[in-house]
Amino acid sequence: MNPMKASYALAVLAASLVAAHPAAAQGASTPFYLGASVGQAKFKDGCTGVADCDDKDTAWKIFGGYQFNRHLAAEVSYHALGEASAPGGTLEGKAWEAVGVASWPFNDRFSAFGKLGAYHGKLEARGSDESKTDATYGVGLRYDFTPHIGVRGEWQRYGKLGGDRGIPETDVDVLSVGLVYRF
Repeated sequence: MNPMKASYALAVLAASLVAAHPAAAQGASTPFYLGASVGQAKFKDGCTGVADCDDKDTAWKIFGGYQFNRHLAAEVSYHALGEASAPGGTLEGKAWEAVGVASWPFNDRFSAFGKLGAYHGKLEARGSDESKTDATYGVGLRYDFTPHIGVRGEWQRYGKLGGDRGIPETDVDVLSVGLVYRF
C-alpha cells in the first residue's frame, strides 16, 4: 500500500471511530488514538564497503492504537524508513508493524514507554526487493499537553531487514518525534 492510500485509510478509520463513539464528539476521551511522527533513519550496515554513501534519511510514520489502561496499549503503524544512497543505487525500506506499548507514568502528563512487537518490512535495491518479518522494539518519552493531544519522542529498531537476493542485511534505527491525538 502506498503512503497516500495508508494516510487515507487511517483518516477514514479515525472519522469512523469518532462518528461511532458519541462520547468522542462531546469531548470525552476514549482509549483510541492516532498519530504521526517524523525523524531520521540510519541503515546501520547499508553502506558497508561502499564509498560516498549516505546511510541516513528522513523517515515518517502514521500509527493508531488502543490504550487498555495507563500502563498498556496495542499499536499498529506504517513506517517509511527512507533510504541509504550511493553512486551505484539506493536501498529503500518500509514496514508495517504491530507492537505492545508499556508505559511508566511519572505524573499525569509525562511518561516513559517501551515497545516490543513484530514488523513486516520490505527493502528495495537495484530493481529487486525482499520482504521479511522480524522483531522491532523501541523506547521513548511522551508528554500530554491536554487529555487529547500529546507529543512523543522515540528510538526504534527494525532488526535484520534485507539479507537476500543481493540486498545486504541491515538493522534500521529511527529517532523521531510525533504528535498523538486521543479521541
